[in-house]
Amino acid sequence: ILNYDIMARFRRRTCIILLLFILFICSIMMALKTLRPDRAGFGDPFGLGLLPELQQRTVLLDSKQNLLNRAQGDTVTRVSNLHSIAVNTMKASMSSVKKLEEELSSPNYNFHIFYYTWYGNPQFDGKYIHWNHPLLPHWDPKIANNYPKGRHNPPEDIGANFYPELGSYSSKDPTVIEAHMKQMRTASTGVIVLSWYPPGMADENGEPTDDLVPVVLDYAHKYNLKVTFHIEPYKDRDDRSMYHNVKYIIDKYGSHPAFYRHKTSTGRLLPMFYVYDSYVTIPEIWANLLTVSGSQSIRNTPYDALFIALLVEERHKHDIHRSGFDGMYTYFATNGFSYGSSHHNWASLKAFCDSNNLMFIPSVGPGYIDTSIRPWNNHNTRNRVNGKYYETAFSAALLVRPEIISITSFNEWHEGTQIEKAVPKRTGQVVYLDYKPHKPNVYLELTQKWSEKYRKEQEQWLM
Repeated sequence: ILNYDIMARFRRRTCIILLLFILFICSIMMALKTLRPDRAGFGDPFGLGLLPELQQRTVLLDSKQNLLNRAQGDTVTRVSNLHSIAVNTMKASMSSVKKLEEELSSPNYNFHIFYYTWYGNPQFDGKYIHWNHPLLPHWDPKIANNYPKGRHNPPEDIGANFYPELGSYSSKDPTVIEAHMKQMRTASTGVIVLSWYPPGMADENGEPTDDLVPVVLDYAHKYNLKVTFHIEPYKDRDDRSMYHNVKYIIDKYGSHPAFYRHKTSTGRLLPMFYVYDSYVTIPEIWANLLTVSGSQSIRNTPYDALFIALLVEERHKHDIHRSGFDGMYTYFATNGFSYGSSHHNWASLKAFCDSNNLMFIPSVGPGYIDTSIRPWNNHNTRNRVNGKYYETAFSAALLVRPEIISITSFNEWHEGTQIEKAVPKRTGQVVYLDYKPHKPNVYLELTQKWSEKYRKEQEQWLM
């Protein structure tokens, strides 16, 4: 009887303790609930900094749904929503970015990389843009008749010889922009050279992209990258329109912390503009804008900057100097395609620039192939040779000790110069090239390797 009584009291005491414990847990849960946002549920930003992979997937779904709901709405509203999504995404994951900062290589602001935001897909743009690139005919009708016509049919058939790991993405997708920034930072590049057309203008196969610039700047800043502008050959580009557009860019974006300014030898901090196909405009027109005595002179004004011209032929170096440009770049990733893109000419070009107080910015690339959009252009293909072509280009660039090296490109998929991650893919009719036997990130790793090598060698140059 005594033992039974003791056991009964023990059970009662245990039940009471258990009940108190349950009440305690419930009270803690209620207290925590009051600390959560009103709409918080699983997958909301609260606490997702601890789960970056889950956060990325959640943001992808949320941003796609938000944009789909507004696909038929006003353009300004869509852009505003896109920017808000980007800002909210970044705020929600700043803790993970700080951790990422410790893991990533430091950005090299002397490594500039060409970047394109002209891609679109039905989810974000209502249709495919650029992935469905047309097959461009040869200028000789006799040759053109020997090759197929038409255009590509995404998502399985895209206008590229390689296939992106991110698929036929939209450049408006915030998760894509962030993935690109992370890849460029992983590669230890520092400055994004953003392909740019004035508001309302675009290339013949695309649509206007100026409204994406604020989002690109925000994400670049998140990864401690800078953004400069690659002025494309828009309609009626001349001294007057260039003055207007440079003023527009600096007024609208110049105060952003990710806006790139280059420190000159005199200590000035100036914006930089790459000017694609600059040679199609005569030197006298450029001189109106770029020389102190020019009728539209931008020099010694709040909009003064460093203007970098494209050099294709040898004679262009004299035109560039006469025009008032501050330097030259070579862009093309095809060694031997043009005078400027031929590695063996870089030493003489650098010497010319040094003697005329110009910057020489050689452009290196991992290879070249554009037969998906120019099927007749096999002779300009440059095989990647499993990364050896890229490393040879870097080696040639370092030999001339340039102040800046540009990289063609991060994601010009049509011409096969991309270092963005690509994956093996085979469809019924197409077998895409890939980076095997290496991984999809091999060209990011090679870029990071040469960025570090450049830094070390530059220290020796300056001694």
